[in-house]
Amino acid sequence: MRSTNAIALVAFIAIVAANTPVAARDATKSREAAAAVAPQYDTTHVYVAPDDVDKFAASFLATFGGKSTKQVVATVTPTPSSTTSQLLQTPVGTVSLFGFKTPIPYPFGAERNGYLVADMDEAIKAARGAGADVIVSTFPDPIGRDAVVQWPGGINLQLYWHTTKPDYAPFERIPENRVYVSPDRAAAFTRSFVAFSRGKVVSDDAKAPGLEIGRSDVTYRRIRIESPFGKMVVLVTDGHLPYPYGRETTGYEVADLSSTLGKAKDAGATVLVESYTSSGRSAAFVMFPGGYIAEIHALGPKSASRADGK
Repeated sequence: MRSTNAIALVAFIAIVAANTPVAARDATKSREAAAAVAPQYDTTHVYVAPDDVDKFAASFLATFGGKSTKQVVATVTPTPSSTTSQLLQTPVGTVSLFGFKTPIPYPFGAERNGYLVADMDEAIKAARGAGADVIVSTFPDPIGRDAVVQWPGGINLQLYWHTTKPDYAPFERIPENRVYVSPDRAAAFTRSFVAFSRGKVVSDDAKAPGLEIGRSDVTYRRIRIESPFGKMVVLVTDGHLPYPYGRETTGYEVADLSSTLGKAKDAGATVLVESYTSSGRSAAFVMFPGGYIAEIHALGPKSASRADGK
């Protein structure tokens, strides 16, 4: 009798599934989908003075390769403003470059990155549900819609949606979003961002070498997250950071650090922290014309194998 009931139950479930409207199933699938499109559609926001725009673009592209979109002058904020705007697209990361001709409206300039989302309304709902504050409500821009959200710990990030979906080649190496938070907010930030991004914590080292934050006499907590948006490293510190640590927002992975640093110097960039080796990778900090600071790193053989899933 139990076997007959089980067969009947399976048959009933199959009938219900077959007769569930496709739109309803698609709506459920949509709610469960990640907000992200892909890492190559995420950008680092760089603000420089108008006189430094061309110098920065030339230096950055000479260092990493790639190309720039055509520079335009546009209003990219919900209140009146004017800025030059262009994308610098390289094999290891993309920059949204702004050279404001007017004062920059608050809170723009404090957001670190822009993430392209598949559906703005759903992304905003997901961000709020994960514990983020929407500090700039959705507004139109020349090519779509934008909003700015703030995660626990005071981390600002812009969300984009484009009217016409762009088509960019995948990165050769995915850059990492570098986030500094306090021990008081580390758990809340990590929980919130992982929930929103549908990501996962791939490592959590409570005693990472302090050399990585300019303090070889201490250890600190380092959390690495991977999600459909790409990579993120959360640096949990007491805030006692020597310059320039904490000023960088993105870490760019390259095949050969020494060669890349040579290109950066030749292109007018300044090496602020010379190359050092820690936790299976070599890294350095560079300042480009206009003041933008970046971490640049290359993985050692073991770290590269782990990154490739080998």
